Parts: sequence; C-alpha cells; structure tokens
Amino acid sequence: MQRIAVDAMGADGAPRVEVEGVVAAVRESEIRVVLVGDEARVRPELEALGAAGDPRIELRHAPDVITMDDAPSMAVRQKKKSSMRVCFDLAKAKEVDAVISAGNSGAMMACGLFVLGRLPGVERPAIVTSLPTRTGDCALLDMGANVDPKPTTMAQWAVLGSVYARLLHDKPRPRVGLLSNGSEEHKGTALTRETHHLLLAARGQGALTGASRDPGPEAGAAFEYVGYVEGRDFFRGDVDVVVTDGFTGNVVLKSVEGAAEVIMTMVKEEVAKAGVLARLGAALMIKPLRRLKHKTDYAEYGGAPLLGVDGVALVCHGGSNARAIATAVRVAGRFAQSGLGQESTTAVAQHAFLWNGDAGRGGGLSAAEGGVS
Repeated sequence: MQRIAVDAMGADGAPRVEVEGVVAAVRESEIRVVLVGDEARVRPELEALGAAGDPRIELRHAPDVITMDDAPSMAVRQKKKSSMRVCFDLAKAKEVDAVISAGNSGAMMACGLFVLGRLPGVERPAIVTSLPTRTGDCALLDMGANVDPKPTTMAQWAVLGSVYARLLHDKPRPRVGLLSNGSEEHKGTALTRETHHLLLAARGQGALTGASRDPGPEAGAAFEYVGYVEGRDFFRGDVDVVVTDGFTGNVVLKSVEGAAEVIMTMVKEEVAKAGVLARLGAALMIKPLRRLKHKTDYAEYGGAPLLGVDGVALVCHGGSNARAIATAVRVAGRFAQSGLGQESTTAVAQHAFLWNGDAGRGGGLSAAEGGVS
C-alpha cells in the first residue's frame, strides 16, 4: 500500500484544497497519505470534513512554508522545517513512496536535487507533463525546471521522456521530437541544432524493445527520433514525446492552458447569445463538450512528475483545486508502482552513446539556481 506525502501549504488555496483533495483520494482508493503542514491550520480543515481521526491520513506538523517569492535553493537549505522540505525528507528516509506539492516549482527542483539526488547518469532532472492529442497523450518536457540546459541534457530528456511515455502512456516505441520553429535542419537555435545532432544517432539500424538490451550507435534506440517538430504538430498526435528547454516548455504549457480555457468560455458565450435552435443544438452536444473539457482540464492530470530524481515527486499547478490534488495522489500511487526510476536509470545507461564525448557544451541554469519558478 502506497504512502504519499502531500505538502498541505503549497497551493493558492492552501490548506483547504489539499485537505479536501486528500480526503477524497483516500476515500476512493487504498492509498495512505502523510499530510504535512501547519497543524493549527490543517487540523480544522480535517475536522470540518470529518476526517480528523481517519487512520489513512497522518498529520505531520511543519511550521514553515516555502513561498513563491523565496529563492529556491536558499529556501530549501534554510527552511528545513518547511512543509515541502519535510515531505522530501520523508521520501529520502523511505517513510513515503512519493511527494506531491503545488508550491514553488523551482524549490521542488531544488529539493529533488539536494534531498533525493539525481538518478545515475542524469545531468539535470526535468518536469514532464501530458498534453491531449487526437491520438492520445503527448509528453512534453522540460516544463520549467531548467531554462538554459545543455544539448547533452536535452538528449537525456529524450530518453527519460520515452521511458515515461512507454510506461505511463503505453507507447511501446515512442516517437520523440525536438521543438523548433520549423522542420528544416538549419532552423532553431544553437541549442536545438546541437541537440538534434546528438539525437540523430538514435536513428541507427534496428530498434530496441523498451530498455531490454545494451545498444550501440549501430543498434538504434528504444525510441524513434522524428527530428524537429513545431508547436502545432504534437496536438495532431504525430509525436509521443516533445523535448524543449524549460523556458519554452513553460510558455507552451501556460499558453495551451489559457487557450483551452478561453475557447471553452467563448463557446459558452456564443451559445448564450444564440437563438433557440442553436441552444437546442448545444444541448444535444453537451456530452461531447464535457468530454472535450475533461481532456483539456489540467485537474484531470493531477501533477507533473520530476523525471531524473531518485524518487517520485509530482509538481502540481499552483491554482490546483481539490479534484486536481485528489488526482495527483492517485497518479503518485501509480508512479510509485511503475518502476519508472529503475527503468529510467537503465535507459540512460544504455543510451549513453547519444551524448558521450559531448559533455560540457552549452549552459545549464536551472530554476533552482534562479530560473523559472
């Protein structure tokens, strides 16, 4: 039975939304939760929901909070009694199987690095999220953990993203693309061109099944590298994993969220202004529209995993509601059972031919060192 540590003080509506989400999750599953936060604020919320004595929920007091204004790396080191840091300490001590927080994503990255540590061979962890497409989900990484990565780091993200897509999206041999402003090889930036050069080695003869054997350049890779893709391509379902730097990925994610929200609002407004026949037609479309809203609602995805750290950590949206937190708890339980860490370690070791000899190129500024948070 999985035990999940939930930072009760991270979301905009904390601790109410975290408590409501946790209570909903444990009532619908066999997962147990350690709820970490200011007991004076968290306990009344549990009592209001009649869950103060629920044996599936353990309340762990943490008097401090890492805010959105805190410098990530400094806060993690100095605020050792903060709710987020305590969650990661519990994971490091193997008292819980996963960590969830809707707080400062840069601090989540810093906790992942300083407390859990990186998986062997991984240069920098990445935040990955799933976007809906016409043919299923597409994994997009990095979502803001590293704003100026090295080409070798992005090549590793291609491997980590392919493992994620294989295990969580059921894609036997994921198609991986590199986000750029055109499909031609001369397009993009120095970073994308160098990363593209490294990933071309994945187009060797043959293909691996999962991470089952030791590849070399002549053997290909456990994923299909399709080259450059543009922003419109992954919504068509032509690619399963899209790799980009954290700055671009964060902009893409927030643009997609905003566009989806505005489109649904505009549809409602147009229907409200229309005549009787149009409203009748809209009533007949209510189920398809609800399915569409379900696909584009971030609350249905719960949280974005931090790939490449030695443990399971989910970064939730700061504006998460109780449903998003409940989903994140269930998703964290699934990640804890998936073997993602071991599979990622094996895949990184087996695909080292993609970046060996190119270490040291590029930048490497992370959110934990002053990037996106």
